[in-house]
Amino acid sequence: MHRYYPATVDREGSVFGITFPDFPGCVSSGACAEDAIEAGHEALSGHVAAMASDGDTIPDPTPVEQVTWEEDEGVICVTLVPVNLPGRAVRLNISMEESLVEAIDAAAGRGKRSAFLAEAAKAELARRHA
Repeated sequence: MHRYYPATVDREGSVFGITFPDFPGCVSSGACAEDAIEAGHEALSGHVAAMASDGDTIPDPTPVEQVTWEEDEGVICVTLVPVNLPGRAVRLNISMEESLVEAIDAAAGRGKRSAFLAEAAKAELARRHA
């Protein structure tokens, strides 16, 4: 599932920062507003993935018109940042060459084959869409 979370972009000197009202502590920065937003997308994706992995509840997005900030925060804009929420796991039955399975198991560690394959697939999809 895809959701859009509001974020505030601020400027302090030559650094642009991004924060997410729904995820305190999830912050990033960049040399320009666009870089901060791109870095914020990565930070938010990682933050949500960690929350899901820990079994934490992922909050609903605050409506963008309800986002507030203090005057001294240097906010230059409010934007929406997309994130893919983790879905439920689906069991698969696949076939692979035996030596490939052994190499995967050696790299992943005992009992972590599925997580290894899922991360490898995500990395390959990201590479193809870059």
